[in-house]
Amino acid sequence: MDDAMRILVVEDDNKIASFIVKGLKQAGYAVDRCADGEEALVLAESTAFDAAVVDIMLPKLDGLSLVRRLRSQKIRIPVIILSAKAAVEDRVKGLEAGADDYLTKPFAFSELSARVQALIRRATQAAEPSRLSAGDLEMDLLTREVRRGADTIELQSREFALLEYLMRHTGRPVTKTMILEHIFDYSFDPQTNVVDVLMHRLRAKVDPDKTRLQTIRGVGYVLK
Repeated sequence: MDDAMRILVVEDDNKIASFIVKGLKQAGYAVDRCADGEEALVLAESTAFDAAVVDIMLPKLDGLSLVRRLRSQKIRIPVIILSAKAAVEDRVKGLEAGADDYLTKPFAFSELSARVQALIRRATQAAEPSRLSAGDLEMDLLTREVRRGADTIELQSREFALLEYLMRHTGRPVTKTMILEHIFDYSFDPQTNVVDVLMHRLRAKVDPDKTRLQTIRGVGYVLK
């Protein structure tokens, strides 16, 4: 991911904002956070963002009004609206205001991350790669075939998903929390060992000599 990708998070709830900002930073984005709509409007007028995550219920200037103001000023930043309201009419209001997507609370961070990526791809018209590679390790996302050198490797669905995630972050550490939220879609429980078990199975298949898939003690894992 391009390190220059910058996301604006507009959320007045400190706990939710911290959750979103932390996750986006771990995913490699640069993140600015505002706690009210007026502050966000000023920042968006002076800074080029690749996407914005905007809560509806905001002090000073609510989320829908913020989006309308952005659009009236020809600021085309892709916007995802966050709301506790799941009714169809509320989603319609959000999209009619000029938002590009609408996500209801509570949500898994993995879904928010995927939607942010999709909006940025759509805005930049960047094509999703059909193949991933890391050294002699290759993955075909269409046929779901994995090869290391001349050898074909058979993976179960979660093993494939974990390897895909690692290959998309080649050279960058990923934490157990990131893996849990991406592969399993639930919050990190420090007592669970599902990531360790899945990583052990994957390593046995794709990196039995332990040269590529490395453990970073106290941090997580990295695919070299």
